[in-house]
Amino acid sequence: MGFLKFLQDILSVPAILVGLAALVGLIALRKSFSEVLVGSIKATLGFLILVAGAVTLIGSLNNLSPMLETGFGIRGVVPNNEAIVALAQQTLGAETALIMIFGFIANILIARFTPLKYIWLTGHHTFYMAALLAAVLSTAGLRGAPLVVIGAVILGFVEVLMPAWAMPIMRRITGGNDVALGHFGTLGYMVSAYTGMIFGRKPDDSDSIEHLKFPTGLSFLRDSLVATGLVMIIIFLIGALAAGPTFVQEKLSGGQNFLVFAIIQGLTFTAGVAVILQGVRMILAEIVPAFQGIASKIVPQAKPALDCPVTFPFAPTAVLVGFISSFIAGIIGMLILGAIGATVIVPGLVPHFFVGGTAGVFGNATGGRRGCILGAFINGLIITFGAALLLPVLGDLGFANTTFGDSDFQWVGILVGTIARLLR
Repeated sequence: MGFLKFLQDILSVPAILVGLAALVGLIALRKSFSEVLVGSIKATLGFLILVAGAVTLIGSLNNLSPMLETGFGIRGVVPNNEAIVALAQQTLGAETALIMIFGFIANILIARFTPLKYIWLTGHHTFYMAALLAAVLSTAGLRGAPLVVIGAVILGFVEVLMPAWAMPIMRRITGGNDVALGHFGTLGYMVSAYTGMIFGRKPDDSDSIEHLKFPTGLSFLRDSLVATGLVMIIIFLIGALAAGPTFVQEKLSGGQNFLVFAIIQGLTFTAGVAVILQGVRMILAEIVPAFQGIASKIVPQAKPALDCPVTFPFAPTAVLVGFISSFIAGIIGMLILGAIGATVIVPGLVPHFFVGGTAGVFGNATGGRRGCILGAFINGLIITFGAALLLPVLGDLGFANTTFGDSDFQWVGILVGTIARLLR
């Protein structure tokens, strides 16, 4: 178990996983020691930079959530992947580790011997999916080797099927065929893309939300970081005013004026976005050339499947608009669930930013501005109602005040859990 824990620690850290992938690829290309060392370290550093940006961004959102909850009286189940996985590890730690390790091996074997040439490099999502599968399969009555084998095979197949499904749209987004999407929000992204195809206009440069025409006096909004900063400052100010100065200054800001705190947090969020974009650019500069070695020597024609922020540099305005549209849908979904007497799912800002933002990029790629807004909105409804429908199949974990926030965790959990129960 000590060795399995060591492997779990390696496979659950995306920075190490990407660094190892770059190392193997560069060695397969027979690069010099210096080139292997530099490429591996820079790929790892790129992911650590991305993580630093994400931590900064999430820390800012974690200050916004209490303000909105207090100011507007929002209560209910808050989707959070990290929280639900942490709860699962208390009783299913060994099963999760085994599913994760053998699932990673299954991913490589499937990529090697089938036309689905995708290597999943988003290690933390591998870990989360392994925890989900352990939970739903154990709730359905599976134990021991059958649980691990079935869970690992499902994990391996999902990790090649989801990137393959999203790849046609990724080609439109990135303009190439080198990088795939490895993030378990693919259902929402593809529904957003299909929404753009149906309701959006023909995607071209003029209709892309990245080419919005602003009046001369608002030309500064063409800078995506400036636009992001202004929008987030407004959102944080609304939250701070709703919660009131007493709550913000006593519970969150450490005595700092509540309006100043709101402005700083809005800009801190934006700084996190800027760091994420820099990390993504660094990863792509190193991992794509290195993966040529893996593709040519180990898994012919293999493509790296990377985390959703890999799409952000290609349409940063769509990310911001998608986040806002998805979050509004989450609020509407919350109100609907409350009205019909179902478990209320409080919109989590972290999943709505990353998943909603990526859905905005996908919708924009197929339907321009209309596709971005409508696609991300439908994504917000999917992850809201999906979270509510997932709760019953999680067993004891379903009684916790949190659940999985991304669409693929939801549909996989519901489908696998339902089938497993029917076959008992």
